[in-house]
Amino acid sequence: MGEPTRCGWAGSAPEYVAYHDDEWGRPVRGVTPMFERLCLESFQSGLSWIVILRKRQAFRAAFAGFDPTTVATFSDADVSRLLADAGIVRNRAKIDATVHNARVVLEGDTPLDDLLWSFAPEVHRRPAALAYIPATTVESTAMARELKRRGLRFVGPTTCYALMQAAGLVDDHVQGCWRAATG
Repeated sequence: MGEPTRCGWAGSAPEYVAYHDDEWGRPVRGVTPMFERLCLESFQSGLSWIVILRKRQAFRAAFAGFDPTTVATFSDADVSRLLADAGIVRNRAKIDATVHNARVVLEGDTPLDDLLWSFAPEVHRRPAALAYIPATTVESTAMARELKRRGLRFVGPTTCYALMQAAGLVDDHVQGCWRAATG
């Protein structure tokens, strides 16, 4: 028996295969797991997702497992440490945004996962092919607007749609993909 049929983007590297098969499109709950997805999608902006996947364990170590309570306490010395960490993406604006966003998440009146899931579309049709997957949607635009209103950074509509895909708010496994058949 051969390899299962996957979404077209998933076969070019082992990291993509594992991410596609085990995570992408599966519902994520919890503040810390959602904060991780939000941060990783923000760090990905302008880069290839494979870069982020290959650095994911280093990101987790550098950002205390993406526990927003811990990240919110990061000082200027922590930011300097992160800027020197070759295991992660060393972008000051994104690092500063991650620390800032952790503080905003803790100050919020709604748990992050509940807030993000409130933007999940009531109906989402599985795309027939990769060409039919949008970069943004009405929901991702609304999510970005609300997150920015609350003071979060690096959360544009495209980043928010990628987060929605990563955290299972939408499931964009294309028709014919083995994950589409198994849900």
